[in-house]
Amino acid sequence: MYDVELEILLPQLAAVRIEGVQVGTELIRILARTRDGVSVACPGCGLSSDWLHSRYVRHVADEAVGGRPVVIDLSVRRLYCENPQCPKTTFVEQTDGLTVRYQRRTPALQRLLGAVAVALAGKTGIRLLPHLHQLVSCSTLLTMLMALKLPAPPVPRVLGVDDFALRRGHRYATILIDVMTHARVDVLPDRTAGTLITWLGTHPGVEIVCRDGSASYAQAISDALPDAVQISDRWYLWHNLAAAVEKTVSAHAACWRTAAPEATPGSRNERVLQRHAAVHESLEAGVSLCETGRRLGLALNTVKRYARVGDPEQLIRPPQYRRCLVDPFRDHLRERRAAGPVATTTLLAEIRVLGYTGSPNLLVRYLEQGRAEESPVDPSVRRLTSWIMTDPDHLAVEPGAHRDKLTALCPEMTALTGHVTAFAKLLAHHEHHAGEHAALQEWIEAVSADDLPALHGFVRGLVKDRAAVQAGLDLPYSNGTTEGINNKTKLLKRQTYGRAGFALLRQRILLN
Repeated sequence: MYDVELEILLPQLAAVRIEGVQVGTELIRILARTRDGVSVACPGCGLSSDWLHSRYVRHVADEAVGGRPVVIDLSVRRLYCENPQCPKTTFVEQTDGLTVRYQRRTPALQRLLGAVAVALAGKTGIRLLPHLHQLVSCSTLLTMLMALKLPAPPVPRVLGVDDFALRRGHRYATILIDVMTHARVDVLPDRTAGTLITWLGTHPGVEIVCRDGSASYAQAISDALPDAVQISDRWYLWHNLAAAVEKTVSAHAACWRTAAPEATPGSRNERVLQRHAAVHESLEAGVSLCETGRRLGLALNTVKRYARVGDPEQLIRPPQYRRCLVDPFRDHLRERRAAGPVATTTLLAEIRVLGYTGSPNLLVRYLEQGRAEESPVDPSVRRLTSWIMTDPDHLAVEPGAHRDKLTALCPEMTALTGHVTAFAKLLAHHEHHAGEHAALQEWIEAVSADDLPALHGFVRGLVKDRAAVQAGLDLPYSNGTTEGINNKTKLLKRQTYGRAGFALLRQRILLN
């Protein structure tokens, strides 16, 4: 009876004979015995034998059943090897799906614990295991994780290369993926050219490499695979262009700002001006950046940011308003106030009829802040940069009109907007037809002809890496998948709180 019922519930027991089941409140214990007279292959020479030496009981843990752990007390045979030339005199039989040499857990339980270790690693994993009715130590879980066999994917034809921080600003590693299948290929302990050259030299077959603008990676790929096609990732091209655009917008802030920035007492802008003055006063006195930060109680990066900006007005941000219940009725308020003075109570009654459900105080604050006027508040440098870098079809009507108005006030800003639009079309057109490769050269020449120093620096980078940039525009491959895996790597690092070494992190990256 036990055999039939338990074979349905636990099919791994089909090869053994069940002698009894002890069901307790906290544990299920199954008494089982291997069958006599069955020949078993010797692990040393492969010769089958059923010559009995002795028996002993193995205590094997299995997956929980009904919310209770399961332990199988399995009586196994020790057999003589009938081959006199075999180095093993005796050996213990193993049962498929139930026992493994030197293991006190079934393969099913090993897979369960291994999956928890891969997903959650040490201490986080052991906090989950009690809910699965299993108890192991943190060290055991990590040992199982490190013992798992890593996948061995074939060398990809299209390889993605990118770096990620082991300790930001100090140590970095390199991840390699198959761009076509998104499989993780390997993780290198650093981001030096020599390490990548060694890997590429020992893994022939790579034809295309997607990378960022790193000169170290570019040189390594050129040295190891001179015939491989290098692709500069389009996201990095757009990101670097955005940085150049922001510098240009900041440099021409005096052209497009229609009102002087305000710094009311106690506001953030007033504190920014005070910090800017204090930083520059300290630096002009010959104090170092680090000492300036210590004296003023500021981080080093904050001191550097203030030191780089000569005009403090570039640091002042205009007020940023969130959407509110009055926004849908802004056009009506503008039209009524443009015709002449109108009482706020009258405007409130009118928009109530149109569906306004907010309070009178919200309308009063809205009007006092000037949000209903025809001239919207000047955006910050970063906000205007984002408007310029956004597809006009994806930009709301009001920000789009405001952007067009501000960029038209300065010839350089007008030219900047046109260059961004032209480069966006180059990036969006991944498969160029014959004769269109000159489009990038025409864009470079057009930018070089205008007085846009920040964009000139971006253009010099394109020219230096021209072949990879052109391949990035022509071919459909990108490093987007690699960036996604890097984002997941940040989660794996957070789960170990920076305590894991490179070997453990590499194991988790390649197994996840």
